[in-house]
Amino acid sequence: MSYIPLIMFAVACLVLLLGYPVAFSLAGTALIFALVGQLFGHFDPAFLHATPSRLYGLMTNQTLIAVPLFVFMGCMLQRSKIAENLLESMATVFSRMRGGVGISVAVVGTLLAASTGIVGATVVTMGLISLPTMLKRGYHPSIATGAICATGTLGQIIPPSIALVLLGDVLSSSYQQAQRSMGVFSPDTVSVGDLFVGAIIPGLILVLLYVFYIVFVAYTRPDLIPAHEKLESDRTDLKSLITNLTPPLALIFAVLGSILSGIATPTEAAGVGAFGAAILAAMRGQLSFAVLKDVSESTTRVTCMVFMILVGATIFSLVFRGYGGDDLIQHLFDSMPGGKIAAMVLVMLVIFLLGFILDFIEITFVVVPIVAPVLLAMGIDPVWLGIMIALNLQTSFLTPPFGFTLFYLRGVAPPSVTTAQIYRGVVPFILIQLLMLLILSFVPSLATWLPDAVYS
Repeated sequence: MSYIPLIMFAVACLVLLLGYPVAFSLAGTALIFALVGQLFGHFDPAFLHATPSRLYGLMTNQTLIAVPLFVFMGCMLQRSKIAENLLESMATVFSRMRGGVGISVAVVGTLLAASTGIVGATVVTMGLISLPTMLKRGYHPSIATGAICATGTLGQIIPPSIALVLLGDVLSSSYQQAQRSMGVFSPDTVSVGDLFVGAIIPGLILVLLYVFYIVFVAYTRPDLIPAHEKLESDRTDLKSLITNLTPPLALIFAVLGSILSGIATPTEAAGVGAFGAAILAAMRGQLSFAVLKDVSESTTRVTCMVFMILVGATIFSLVFRGYGGDDLIQHLFDSMPGGKIAAMVLVMLVIFLLGFILDFIEITFVVVPIVAPVLLAMGIDPVWLGIMIALNLQTSFLTPPFGFTLFYLRGVAPPSVTTAQIYRGVVPFILIQLLMLLILSFVPSLATWLPDAVYS
């Protein structure tokens, strides 16, 4: 009976693989296990009585308000064509360099990640604009699609990231739970702002690694990235560059600058970003009732999906704890040779493997609340843990055959680009992300130094 929580988790994964909606799969599996357990006297229904208070806590959670605001900001920027204009301008700036178009994709992917935080929109936009250009210049389809997919996932780690917002909220609760379990009844807190600041240095290092790889391939494998051939479209228009670069940079400064300076919380900064995106769209003549309606509908769909998954995960978590899942995980970690290092390696491995079948939202809401309190009680820094998990979750968007980024790009790639080429193209970038995880494992200060410096 002590292994029922693990069996319930395995059944939930199986139901998800069958194609049922995530929110209802989690809640339905949990309720069936709770009903069967109650009939045989192995489950206390009092755990489910906490559901209304948990859901009320979600409704009044100030941090989660940032989710629809950041989604609105990203959708509005996509509709205002800012991303398309930025891509075209940056491509001309780097066009004369060997591998210049690939470098421009990495740079623009970073700017879009810092101004939208929406992976799908970034990948589709770059796939429609950059992929034909890269293929026209002789880039091998694998390197072209790999670069686009990888830089598209930067929205997972570079703030403002919806993944970091959700992860920060979960880790905040887990950190307080871990401290209470250790007898600390005036617990410290970890916020979304801490994760935002902590993700800046690892995110920028990851971008540099992407650029170094593209340059390395350009100089060592000219068959994959040929030498530059000057085209008529390579003429750089300085005025156009400034015009297209200024709006996203101004928005990034407004959102991240207000958080780093302490002027605004992440939720308040999200409101600034949403309002700023609407202003930019209006300045470009792209804001109309039809656009506002479309953006609002897209925001509502994404937000409803996120919160329905959160409701299902809440019910799943209550039943998991009702069966003693917390004690089981604690026992497994305590009995594991190697202490917290082995426990951390195991958790990272499990999250990486679950990325084959689960989205980052399911992993954040289901897996992290189970393992994070135990790891944090072992003395692991919450900001470092959050960034490690975020980087690991980023691989779920790249990992074949179920990476969502691969599906996004496959939908807009020309028929001449095969799925196998896309899969091969992302493998080096997955290895780069794993290298970044390894670097951060040995140098945790890359994630913890800046938050300490800013908030001290």
